[in-house]
Amino acid sequence: MFFYYIVLMITLCTLAIALLVGPFEKHFDVAGENRAEIQRALAEVPSDQVAGMEWLITHMPEQDLKTLSADFLLTNCDLAYEAWRNAPWATQISEDIFFDTILPYASVNERRDNWRKDFREKFSEVVKDAKTPSEATVLLNQQIYSMVGVKYSTDRPKADQSPYESIDAGMASCTGLSILLIDACRSTGVPARFVGTPLWYNDSGNHSWVEIWDDGWHFTGGAEPTGNKLDEAWFAGSAGKATKGDPEHAIFAVTWNHSEQHFPLVWLPEVTTYGAIDVTDRYKSKDESQLIPIRIVSYGGKGKRVVVKTLIFDASGNVVFEGWTKDDSADANDHLTFMLPSNVTCTFLSNADGVSKKIEDEEIIEVICIKFRVIWFFRAPFS
Repeated sequence: MFFYYIVLMITLCTLAIALLVGPFEKHFDVAGENRAEIQRALAEVPSDQVAGMEWLITHMPEQDLKTLSADFLLTNCDLAYEAWRNAPWATQISEDIFFDTILPYASVNERRDNWRKDFREKFSEVVKDAKTPSEATVLLNQQIYSMVGVKYSTDRPKADQSPYESIDAGMASCTGLSILLIDACRSTGVPARFVGTPLWYNDSGNHSWVEIWDDGWHFTGGAEPTGNKLDEAWFAGSAGKATKGDPEHAIFAVTWNHSEQHFPLVWLPEVTTYGAIDVTDRYKSKDESQLIPIRIVSYGGKGKRVVVKTLIFDASGNVVFEGWTKDDSADANDHLTFMLPSNVTCTFLSNADGVSKKIEDEEIIEVICIKFRVIWFFRAPFS
């Protein structure tokens, strides 16, 4: 009788191990020499975090299965759960949202930094009075870049910088700035994901930004706060003209869930590792006016963008538009933009030299400004 009991126990144990290993066997095979680390992460994860670790193992990129340590994964999982459960809005965040937009330790292909503990310690004080994910995101976007000494610059070492690569360089472009804000959000329990377009509708370049979940998705530009609001940005007009389903001109959000669509990495176009959701419809413009965007860029003597005041007058000499051009601290595609009627002739004056231009289609007007305080005028004969 005792013999049969032993056999039964061995059988049950073998079955239990098979049930555990079975769903992950192909992931263990991919991990190769790193198999023991992945197995240890699954074996040692606390019981109340098992679902998260299992999701992570079955959704993480293959390269990470081959390289990440059990300690890295266990720490990431523990701190992600802590951030989620301790957030004032925790009950509003479903497990599915948590898995895809708080639990991941990276957005795309950036270097895998161990940022969670450091960022939670740095940024918890920033969001301590926030009652919603939106409030927290606004505060983080307003403060974290000066706290870590990072500014926008296309002189950054590379596009796809990890948070600590951006901090070490003291600069980042839109991709690195977005990754930094996403990680800050996730460290404080805000669901956040990477969003972008490979190419604007007018082929003027690509751009990346951030979406956060607060009873629906909302967007903001990294290091581009718009007061205390979300869903406002200099690129909103261009995003509104994106083309759904177009691999070059649509807007995509990264997802670590399994997806037939991959996120197009402009800096690594051959990489199709990261899943994507086409979110173009949410950005479509409801403005059906026939006004045309005219963008103004002023360059100084060294070829750098400079800040110059720009005015547009009507036929009676009244100022109808005014604004300032952007310098190199703004995104490379962020320009002073005027919305003008089509088929209107404007006179462009530079140092008393006038050029008349009929506005027929949108364009970027580039100006060489040798004297920093030169003012550019447009005379628009419309009422």
